Formats: sequence, structure tokens, C-alpha cells
Amino acid sequence: MLGEKYFKLDMSYWGRSQRLVIQILCIWALAAYGLPALVLETNKMHYLGFPLGYYNCAQVIPMFFGFLLLVFNGVQEGIEADQTDGKPAPEAASSSALNAMLAKVYVAYTGGFVFFVLFLGFLEAVGVPDQAIGILFVIFTLGMYAAIGIASRTSKSDDFYVAGRNVPPIFNGMATAADWMSGASFVGMAGTLYALGYDGLAYIIGWTGGYVLVSTVIAPYLRRFGSFTVPEFIASRYQGTVQLPGGKVVELSGVSRFLATIVLLSCSFTYLTAQVYSTGVIVSRFIGIQFEVAVFSGLIGVLFCSLLGGMRAVTYTQVAQYVILIIAYTVPAICMSTTQDDGFNKNNPVEFLAYGGTLQAITLREKEMVLLGLASKVTPYLEPKWRRVDFFALTFCLMVGTASLPHVLMRYFTTPSVRSARRSVTWSLGFILVLYMTAPAYAAFAKLEVYTNVIGTPLSVLPKWIFTYGKIGLTTVCGKAVTSVNEAIEACAQASSGDYLLKLKDLKISKDAMVIATPEIAGLPYTIAGLVSAGGLAASLSTADGLLLAISNALSHDIYFRLIDNKASIQKRLMISRVLLVVIALISAGTAASRPADILSMVAWAFSLAASGNFPALCLGIWWRRANAQGAIAGQICGWGLTLAYLLGTRYGGWALWGGISNVAAAVFGLPVGFAANIIVSLLTPPPPDEVLAMVDSLRDFKVTGEDLTAEELEDIKEKEEALARTQVPQVSNTAEATPVATAEASI
Repeated sequence: MLGEKYFKLDMSYWGRSQRLVIQILCIWALAAYGLPALVLETNKMHYLGFPLGYYNCAQVIPMFFGFLLLVFNGVQEGIEADQTDGKPAPEAASSSALNAMLAKVYVAYTGGFVFFVLFLGFLEAVGVPDQAIGILFVIFTLGMYAAIGIASRTSKSDDFYVAGRNVPPIFNGMATAADWMSGASFVGMAGTLYALGYDGLAYIIGWTGGYVLVSTVIAPYLRRFGSFTVPEFIASRYQGTVQLPGGKVVELSGVSRFLATIVLLSCSFTYLTAQVYSTGVIVSRFIGIQFEVAVFSGLIGVLFCSLLGGMRAVTYTQVAQYVILIIAYTVPAICMSTTQDDGFNKNNPVEFLAYGGTLQAITLREKEMVLLGLASKVTPYLEPKWRRVDFFALTFCLMVGTASLPHVLMRYFTTPSVRSARRSVTWSLGFILVLYMTAPAYAAFAKLEVYTNVIGTPLSVLPKWIFTYGKIGLTTVCGKAVTSVNEAIEACAQASSGDYLLKLKDLKISKDAMVIATPEIAGLPYTIAGLVSAGGLAASLSTADGLLLAISNALSHDIYFRLIDNKASIQKRLMISRVLLVVIALISAGTAASRPADILSMVAWAFSLAASGNFPALCLGIWWRRANAQGAIAGQICGWGLTLAYLLGTRYGGWALWGGISNVAAAVFGLPVGFAANIIVSLLTPPPPDEVLAMVDSLRDFKVTGEDLTAEELEDIKEKEEALARTQVPQVSNTAEATPVATAEASI
């Protein structure tokens, strides 16, 4: 009897789903932390020339995360099929037709882009100036994005906020990948790996592993709820009232909505500034204009898409941008890969399998530079320099931050169904892996090229790219950004250019310049360099689009419509959203022009802010029925507040690092505090209202909300919700009674 009572498995839909998620997360954690913990031991073994520990972190772990999501989707869909007597949930016919139509459009688009690149290669061969080719690349890509924005313009709220909720999973996966692979990934990732070596792999593990959390813990439930924004879900989940000493009764959903919007603004604006900064780097290099002017010029393509078509235009623009950025990123790597003949690979075009010999050559060259007096000491590229706790802390913050970023989560509001949302996450990670598995190869090829053909050369034969990027402050020789051989001689305090050999300490290359400079470093045709610039623009602009929408939608929908004027018409709300888009874009451009930090650091801050401010409220709101509004508010204030204080204090206030933990992993302090505050305060205060508990149950019940709805049904539901929302009472009342806000939302 005792065994039957305590060990009988819960075979309900929710019970089986819970066990599956726990099993997947245990395997996920073992892969994410177990293999890196053994890197020193496994680096002694080799595979195709790769130290096995390095290869595990660079290639095996990210691929395993993708495999894990495939397993999760298959088992979860099996659980759902059992709820419908073995019949899979139906897909709307309109979704299949849209999928086929989009496939034809984007195949034709890809072919046209390839033809355009080949045409520019022909122009280079017949003597067209390099700068003209760079300008053509920039104009073509910005023009294409603007054209898609014009073609996708809309005045319907469902299209503007969530793209009509009918984006097929594969195309939503491409759009999410483009939204995700920002300037940090495209411009900054390979540069960070170039500079940090093994330690930089924390970014790859963190940013790919986070999608396991997105798929298993957060995204399907947000899609089932059916909101427009993340703050809207938090406000509906965390309802309740509290009576102030003066007798006023405050509706807590408004407070939680406001705090969620503040968190969204802090992480999204930080992230947005990084994208605008990377846009300025690329435009200034390839058009030849001043960086500050280039920053504002890059906003044109962003605003066209966001202003005219909202999420609908941004989604289909991001699919087009993914095509460009992934071609731009992989083509140079493949070109460099096919030139390798290192004893392990010869003319191998599969770049993520072809750089094992390159890594060994880097190790040998490091020792050689010390023997030749070109370096006093070289930090080994393949060995960890950080403490393990630093590596794991950053990985953890990036993973949880991925599952908390509003502009990423809102992408899964656009799919036709819950099942489509899960599949979309898997597609997203698959498309992201194409770039992330290429980045280590990109960095290794560039590292060896610099070590072999630049370090140890006389100043008189320094390559031209050093002076080109010196003009925009991305390279320095002997501490100065030089633009000519004479300036290099002066910087190094030498009498002539022929007697002094460039040493390792003399050359500094910005991490943000590495990807766009590598084609020139490797001596590839300028058309390839222009292609990379187009890809970098696509990466930065696609993410900027999503971030601008997340910010403006939160301000117009969650602050203005929900808290200020709940009788505002759709047209008025869309107008306010578009005005806010322009204002926010201009502010972010002004901030980026001041060059606040390198791109990857700014992005890592955004992840920590999102993780500490959003994840406890989202995770507990779905997985713990007892979590209430008071606990959520306490968790948001304590967790996010501590993270922000640590970040600002260590960056600008002269604070010492706590335990040596860098501020890019600030959430390692704020996140547990946020969880603890949420749980403790929830237990010390009354439980959530019955209607909130019913809403939580509906999120978990396949029979209640598991059916696919057509776009027309969703539009009808949303119109009824908005009509009901206009009857809500103000958020602060002088009476002792208050009507819960968003009862319509809670019933979804």
C-alpha cells in the first residue's frame, strides 16, 4: 500500500510532461557542465587533429543540444497524441499553403542574391573600385529590407504585434535565428574566440543551451496563453490586490506589468545599443563615412520594416536576412577551409571538421614566437585561463538569459499552435548552429594567419588591412591607430621600417573587427569582404528590428493601453507604437555613437538583466501554482535590482568584483535572490485568486487548450479580449473593492 501510494507514477498529461522536462533538463545540465569540467583531461586526447576537450565544447555540446530538442519534441508529441486517441493535432490548411508559398519566394530570393554576389565578383574582376562594391552591397541589402517592409505593411493589431499568429515553424525558426544572431554573434563571436581561445566557448555553450530551456520550460506555455507581450503574461498571471494604509486598494497586476516592462526596457535597450554599434562599425568601414554618421545611417533599414509592418514585416525581413547572413558567414570560412593542408585535412570544405590541424599549428607557432623573441609569453589558445567557476557562471547566465529575453520569446507568439512553437524552437537552434559551429573555425583560421603572416614581419611590409581598420580605430600598432607605414614607424619609435619586426604585443585587433577583417587578412577577393559586410548588416539590423518592436510594443500596449488609456483605439495604439519606434531608435543611436563597450559585453549585460528580472517570474508562474503577485513583485525588485547594482557598481562605480565574478555574469547573484524572494514572499502572503489558479491549470491542460486555432479564430478572440479590457477599473481605487484586471486574459 505504501509503495503504491508513494511510487505510482502520475500518468496524466501534465504528470508525464513534467517528468519528461525533468529528464531532459538533467541530461542537458550533465552535457553543459560535465564535459567542460573535464576539458584539461580530455584535451590530452585528439580527434582529427582536435584536442577532444576543445572540440567537445566547440562542436559536440551544441550539436547535442539540438539532438536533445528533437528527442523532446518527439516524446512530447507522443504524449499529446495519447490525449487524442493517437491522432496528431490538425494543422490548418492555410498554414500548409503559406509554407509552400514562402518556400518558393525565398528559394527565388536566395538564387537572386547569389547571382548578385557573382555579378559583383565580375565587377571586381573588370576593375570596379573596392569601395563601389562595398557601397553596392550595403545599398542592395538595405533596399531589399525596406522593400519587404513596404510589401508587408499592415494596420491590423494581430499582424503588427504577432504577425497574425500564422508563421510556419521553419520560417519562424529562420526569423528567430536572424533575430538571435545579432552583431554579437556575427561580428563579435569569432572575435571573442580569437581573443580568448577556449574560454570564449562559454558563449557558444550558453547561447545554444539556452534554447533547451526555451523549448521545455517557457515558450510552449506562453504560446498557449496567447498574449501579445511578455509583460502581458506576467500581469495576467500575477493578479491580486493590496490595501494601502490610506484605504486605497492597488491592483497588483498593474505593478507586476510595470516592473516587467522596466526589465524589458533595461535588457532590450542595452542589447539594441550593441546592434546599432555593430551597424556603425560595418557601414563606416565599407562606405567610408565617419562612425558616428554611420550609426544613424544604419537605422534607415530598421525603421522601414518596423514602422510599416510591425512583427509581420520584421518576420519576413528576418527570414531574408538569415539567408544573407549565413551565406556571408560560411562562404569565407569554406574558402579558408579549402586551402588547408595540415596533415589531417586537405581541401576539406566542411569547415567545422577542417581546423584541427590549424589548432595544432597555432600551438606550435605560440612556442616559436617565444623562441624567436617575438613574444615574451603567449597564453595558450586551447587551454582554459578562467577559473571554472567563471566559465560556468557565464554559461549559466547566458542560458537562463536566453530563456528570458522578451524579443526572443515574443517570436513564439507568432506560430499557429503550441506544437508549432516547440518545433519552431528546434528549427531556431538548428539554424543558429550553422553559424555557431563555424565561428571556432573562423577564429582559428584568422589566428593562424595573423600569427604566421603578420607577427614577425617588418613594418615596411605590414598588410594594408591594418591601416584600413586603423582609420576607424579597430586596429592599433604599438598603441596607436596607424594609417600608414610612416605612422607605424613613429608609433613604434623606430628610425626605419626595415629593421624592426612586429611583435605580438605591438598589434591589437578589436574583437569587433575580426569577422569583417578576416577576408582581407586571408587575402580573399574584396567581393567576399563586401559579402561579409552585408551579412553583418543583416545580423545587426534583424536583431535591432526585433528589439525595437519589443520595446515599442511594451510601451504602447503594456504601459499606454493597459495602464493609461484602456479605451484607446487600435489605430491610436499603432500610431503611438510607431512614434516610440523612432524615438527609441534615435536614443539608441546616440548611445552607440559614444562607444560604451565592446559588443559582446553589452549583450552579456542584457542577458543578465533579463535572467534576473524575468526568469523567476516566468518559470514559477508556469511551474508553481502557489506563486503570487506579491512574490513576483518582490522577486523582480530584488533580483533585477541586485544585478543592475552589481553591473553598474563594478563597471562605473569602482566596486571590487564579488568573488572575482565578472559583471557579464552579474545574474549569478541576482537570479537566486529573485527566486528566493519570490518563493518566500509568496509563502508568507495569501495564495493567488481562484481565476489565476484556473488559468495556470489551463496552461497545463492539453484537453482545454491543445487544439490548433486558425488565424481568424485567434483574431476573433483577441477582439473580444480588447472589448472586455475597456471595461476594466483603474489600477488604483479609493474603494475597498477592486475588480481583477485582465479576466479575459486569465481565461485563455
